[in-house]
Amino acid sequence: MKTPKWINEAPKEGSFRSIFKYGDPMGFKHPNDRLIDELKKKFNLSDNSFTEMESTGNNIISHNIESKLSIEQVEKFISISGKENVSSKEYDRLYYSTGKTVEEAMNLRRSIIKTITDLVVHPRNKSEISAIVIYCNEQRIPIYTFGGGSSVNFGFYPEKGGITIVMNTHLNNIISFNETNQTVRVESGMMGPDFEEALNNAPKLYNAKTSFTCGHFPQSFEYSTVGGWFITLGSGQQSSYYGDAGELVLGVEMISPTGNIITKEYPATANGPKILDIIKGSEGIYGIIVELTWKIYKYMPDNRQRFGYIFPNWKAGVDACREISQGEFGMPAVFRISDAEETHHGLKLYGIENTIFDKIMTFRAYKPMERCLFLGTSDGDKHFTKNIKRKVHNICKKHGAMNLTSFPVKKWEPGRYRDPYLREDLMDYGIIIDTLETGVSWDQVHEVHQQVREFIKSRPNTICMTHASHFYAQGTNLYFIFIIKEADIDAYREFQEAIIDKIHKSGGSLSHHHGVGRMVAKWMPEHLGEEQMNVLKALKKHFDPNNIMNPGKQLLNQ
Repeated sequence: MKTPKWINEAPKEGSFRSIFKYGDPMGFKHPNDRLIDELKKKFNLSDNSFTEMESTGNNIISHNIESKLSIEQVEKFISISGKENVSSKEYDRLYYSTGKTVEEAMNLRRSIIKTITDLVVHPRNKSEISAIVIYCNEQRIPIYTFGGGSSVNFGFYPEKGGITIVMNTHLNNIISFNETNQTVRVESGMMGPDFEEALNNAPKLYNAKTSFTCGHFPQSFEYSTVGGWFITLGSGQQSSYYGDAGELVLGVEMISPTGNIITKEYPATANGPKILDIIKGSEGIYGIIVELTWKIYKYMPDNRQRFGYIFPNWKAGVDACREISQGEFGMPAVFRISDAEETHHGLKLYGIENTIFDKIMTFRAYKPMERCLFLGTSDGDKHFTKNIKRKVHNICKKHGAMNLTSFPVKKWEPGRYRDPYLREDLMDYGIIIDTLETGVSWDQVHEVHQQVREFIKSRPNTICMTHASHFYAQGTNLYFIFIIKEADIDAYREFQEAIIDKIHKSGGSLSHHHGVGRMVAKWMPEHLGEEQMNVLKALKKHFDPNNIMNPGKQLLNQ
């Protein structure tokens, strides 16, 4: 089989590709031959299908879209944040108006530009943000907030024009470190790797007695911010032990058009409804988060235990995961079960296929397209991690699993943040890989999985892989990954929206950890109901009476 030609150079400066490309400009993870062979079979492709790229997006942006702001308005922002921190350049405006949805990438590959922000501002501190919000409220100028750029729900799309505030340029520091309380006060624009590195080096940087970890590791970890994790209710790959982003924050400071709010940092209170809970997941529609108090945990990588199992089928794997989640002996950190189709492709992607483990699995009748892969780790005190591993082993064996040792986890870990790089390579040849996810209770897992999967597979020549990777005593999540061959943007959008609709109607939540944004907002009224929506609208009216904060997202045009 002839290996396809992949792009191995950084996108051209000023190009569309430099905007939609994920992560590091020189970051790549090319599909291996096993995956390409599988795609050829699924989509009835020949070697020639991987010789000519359909569209790379490497052409230079030159649309000359003018800003709608007046000279006086631009000068006001310059007076607040300095000329070097304000840009009306077309490239900058498009860059900070764009997230990482497939639809955005499809448009940019065709040089299609939708609405873009009128001005980009990089405030240097929270005082400047306050001044900007006050001025924008007076002038009725919409404000959008850009963290790390990894939104997959049109979170940055400037529905009504206006300005985009970029948080990660300057507001990216740890303000205070409190080892006694095991908390840090951090600016919301701090990127994940910088945050974790500082905590890992706490003895050197803060004279701490031990190293710490933030405990939050989404797949976008390298290209997302602490504030972004919280405001979108994100969830990391080790959330089953550490908790989701909303659980990891004790307090915030938010700047809104009606004033600043600083919530208290008590570990628990009974002072009535918590304003912090109102702000969680609000995605910038009430105000801008400038600081957060984040819980931290002791960093003890030497105590980490790794374990992997193969189950005979999806039901056995889910049953085991539910028993582990309800076992009350502690939770694994990494904790994920793949369904049969994802296992089939995962064994290829992670280089497990045709190894001794694969041969033993086959010999012991763990059949391809039935067997399901389980990956796990445990963090914490060494006695705790060993007990987790022992308990998980006993439950997995009880449900018919074969022990794969730590081997599959060690194969998965090096690429845990790099899978998104596959998308650009595949899209160069017209193959789309995208994801949707949902929260489900245990009694709904199989119903939602079956209905959504059947719908996705009803489209001819479609790959649908599913895993659960965030676990609770009462339920889990389902993460659907679908791969299709499609060049028509409207056809793709119609298919994606139909999947969201099927998730909703089959009993899943609209999102588990990707947030709402513009993508799923139109389902919110039906999903939450009129009374709940009226509460959210009333809060919006209080915090943002002139509707300048991220308009056109969660509440549509409210």
